Amino acid sequence: MEFRAPIVPVPVLPAGLVKGHRHSVDILPGAMLNAYSQTRTGLAGWIKGIRAPSLTELVFVQVLLVKFGAAQSWRALLLDGDAGWHIRTGASILQSGAVPVRDLFSFSRPYQPWFAWEWLADVTFALLHRWGGLTAVAGFTAVVLCISAVLLFCWLLRRGVGLWIALGVMLAAVSASSVHYLARPHIFSLLLFTVALWIVDEDRRRATRLVWTLVPLSALWANLHGGFVAWLVTLAILLGATAAERNWMAVRRYGWLAALCAAATLVNPYGWRLHQHIVRYLGSSWILDNVQEFQSPHIRSENMMVFAIFLLAGCALSWRALARDNYFEGVLALLWGLASLRSARHIPLYMIAASPVVASQAAAWWAGISARSSARSAARIFWDAGQELGRSRRLGVWGLALGALSLCLLWPQIRIVDFPDSQFPVAAVAKNLDRLVPQAGMPRVLTSDQWADYLIYRLYPRQRVFFDGRSDFYGPAIGTDYKDLLAGARRWPELFTRYGFEVALLPVDWPLGSILEHDPQWQSVYRDAQAVLFVRRPLELKIGSRTADCKASGG
Repeated sequence: MEFRAPIVPVPVLPAGLVKGHRHSVDILPGAMLNAYSQTRTGLAGWIKGIRAPSLTELVFVQVLLVKFGAAQSWRALLLDGDAGWHIRTGASILQSGAVPVRDLFSFSRPYQPWFAWEWLADVTFALLHRWGGLTAVAGFTAVVLCISAVLLFCWLLRRGVGLWIALGVMLAAVSASSVHYLARPHIFSLLLFTVALWIVDEDRRRATRLVWTLVPLSALWANLHGGFVAWLVTLAILLGATAAERNWMAVRRYGWLAALCAAATLVNPYGWRLHQHIVRYLGSSWILDNVQEFQSPHIRSENMMVFAIFLLAGCALSWRALARDNYFEGVLALLWGLASLRSARHIPLYMIAASPVVASQAAAWWAGISARSSARSAARIFWDAGQELGRSRRLGVWGLALGALSLCLLWPQIRIVDFPDSQFPVAAVAKNLDRLVPQAGMPRVLTSDQWADYLIYRLYPRQRVFFDGRSDFYGPAIGTDYKDLLAGARRWPELFTRYGFEVALLPVDWPLGSILEHDPQWQSVYRDAQAVLFVRRPLELKIGSRTADCKASGG
């Protein structure tokens, strides 16, 4: 009888892998061995196929955690009350199934024609709010802003500037642009402007079909934010620059691109009237003189100092780009630099447009120094290391996974239940709902434009407002009345009578508050460190008060 080794469960490896087991082939039957070998090969291949996170993906997570890793950073995204009426506009669209063409929120211009020109962004915010409240709105905003920053970083790496320059320029752009990091529809313009310029840059180096994706992107942009006008201006600059370079094939190509993109922006609920409205809005002298974000930047804070330095560098280096016949990048940076000096809201667009110019010129300077240096010099070592590390610019599954993990870790710690009480009358509204939204009637409330945005968020549709953040809707007439009320001008009694105010929820530093304190027709019923609430006295109470005063004086 031939002896065979018994089957034992220990060697669960293919033949020849375990030393001292000559008969390991007989330990596993052939079918099981083949099946196991295939399984192992598949598993090993799958594991081998998983790449380590790229540098770009790690930078994305780092920006997310550093810039928005604290609860205060998320709440800072809600410091502008416009997010309130954007959310309520989106909720109205979801409920009615139609984009509004008339006003929803005011008693000063009720049901007048209105352009909800950011309707798709409003719907996005409303869906996020329905799912996760203000926390979801702030979290989504943070992610979009981080993606915009990392795409800028990838673009600069793609241009060959190396890790150190790309990282420094990207961080400078984030710092300067943070003045406008708010939960509002313009976040989509920051993202799409970066994507569009990158695609154009790639196409100018090597023409591909990818450039034609900018046509549907333009249509999407026109329904998300009015910043699509900046894109149309950029296309006009591109067309003019290629003509100045006498590249007639490029002129034809980008002429068609500009025409198709402009036509695509007409695909919106308002058609060409939206373009007309935006042009009038941007050209309104009252808007430019009175709306804060249209004012010139104040170079006081740290991020504004970063902007000032970048502005000087961008303008200086743009002339070098022009000298090398790179008209598009040079003119684009100079024009957006001028626009950012006139209006702080254009600073993020300037930082995006000027970043390639600054980064490329800095890289050319460093490359020259490196070429003249020895192999062991610091300049050469860091330049070579930056170039080597800069090749890791993939952004894929790991970025999504790590970003999602970061949000999951942050979410329980960052719970936003309301707008920041340091900027909005959260306590005053919560404690005076019986006066602001009584069971009978809807009292007309005077408050600031930012607080009116908050009232829309908290009280719509039970309450409407006098003047909110939609300055393009109210126009100069009501805007001037609002400004006079804010300053406590002499005509305030006339304006109170005209608009029929019955309640005044005022910031404590408004001059009008001091006036109402001494007016017998008004009574202060609530005060805290931030807000004071006045209500108009009933008519019989005012008459009784005047009678008592007359008797006391002997009249």
